Amino acid sequence: MLTVIPQEEDNLNPSVEERLNAMGLELPEVIPPVAAYVPAVRTGNLVFTAGQLPFLKGVLLHTGKVGADLTAEEAARSARLCALNCLAAVKAVIGSLDRIVRIVKVTGFVNGAAGFTGQPAVLNGASEFFKQVFGTAGEHARSAVGVAELPLNAPVEVEIIVEVEA
Repeated sequence: MLTVIPQEEDNLNPSVEERLNAMGLELPEVIPPVAAYVPAVRTGNLVFTAGQLPFLKGVLLHTGKVGADLTAEEAARSARLCALNCLAAVKAVIGSLDRIVRIVKVTGFVNGAAGFTGQPAVLNGASEFFKQVFGTAGEHARSAVGVAELPLNAPVEVEIIVEVEA
């Protein structure tokens, strides 16, 4: 006789934070704003985040210009960290990341050296992260913009728009 051991439903559909933990990541505390804004705002079924910098435990992971002070690969790791910080800001507004229906839009700003044109590759750090965490619901529209400077000499800044459950 074959005995079937039922699996708990949580194991079949892990929460977003369980998926992050499985990736070796922990959702950080929301970094307090450095100016006159809030980290995220909900209107209807959408949450808009302010631009998030690559803070890790209160310290910027990297600083400087991409293509001069750090590589595009290092900046992509910073973009991934920005994306994680975006999720922390969203959670602070909606209570649970499991209420996210989809990542709608990602906008990223890259502090690049003169002549640096690899902004899309840098922002792939955030885009691939969202796809890894949310599957097809992590696929999104995106803008990757090169800028002359970013606050605190950060190499990258990311903001997102997410659709959430009503």
